[in-house]
Amino acid sequence: MNTRQKTLALAVLVLACMCIVPGIVMAQEYSSKGADSCLGCHRSAKWGVMGIFNTKHGSRVDPDAPFSNLQCEACHGPSNEHRKAKDKAEVKPTITYGKESDAPVSEQNGACLSCHESHTGAGWFGSRHESVDVGCASCHNVHADRDPMFDPLEQQETCFSCHPRTRSDTYKASGHPLRFGSMTCSGCHNVHDGNNDYLLNADNVNDTCYTCHAEKRGPYLFEHAPVTESCSLCHKPHGSNHPASLTKRPPLLCQQCHSASGHPGEGYTSDDLDAGSSNARFLLYRGCQNCHTQVHGSNHPSGSTQLR
Repeated sequence: MNTRQKTLALAVLVLACMCIVPGIVMAQEYSSKGADSCLGCHRSAKWGVMGIFNTKHGSRVDPDAPFSNLQCEACHGPSNEHRKAKDKAEVKPTITYGKESDAPVSEQNGACLSCHESHTGAGWFGSRHESVDVGCASCHNVHADRDPMFDPLEQQETCFSCHPRTRSDTYKASGHPLRFGSMTCSGCHNVHDGNNDYLLNADNVNDTCYTCHAEKRGPYLFEHAPVTESCSLCHKPHGSNHPASLTKRPPLLCQQCHSASGHPGEGYTSDDLDAGSSNARFLLYRGCQNCHTQVHGSNHPSGSTQLR
């Protein structure tokens, strides 16, 4: 490649860099006044950005914080042309965030991951959320005094905005106390590094449940096969209208695996029972756990039937 060709190639590259974002026809430079230029317009409560100065992002003494160097433009990119423009909606900062942004979600997230990649983990790339273009700004608000994702109730509202079925489950008769703020979605799910099923924090469903329900872990002399396989075979963790968040009411739940034929789990009447057992209609049909109390496992000598 001769000198003229190199010059032409460089010119093409410069022009390409000048047209990264629609609406901007020339490359932008960093503002000489930094955040002071931005706050000339964005200081008002309308924009809701002043809370950033109460957070790590807005610290000027932390060398890792954006404001210790390029300030607003550390995240929004060089935006001097935006500052000078009369129609600021037409000439936007190099990168804006959220649903109204012209920048691709991958570019928005890339700005965040330039600092937070070690925090989110490599599992973000290719995860369920990343694959459907969920942006960091879809959940987080770095300008707020406190990121809403740190508040249990606000966190679940953010999650429920995309997961409405889970919201409805939390209002059922039995379930975890999510809607009261006693638990958070992130207590069980890792939304940033979701290599496990259901984006769980632990390797599987059972290990996730055992972080709170350690008494069900065992080991037991007599194990119940569904329990060792997955708690979700019998329980609906987000909520159920059956006791103990069960998927079905006993004995129907148990009879999915255990045949009712010839067993007291069937609906007997007083005519079917031994003499002297009058007024016993459905006496034994109300629940398998009337007798089989240790369904999660037993160390009792008769534990093969999960008694006591």
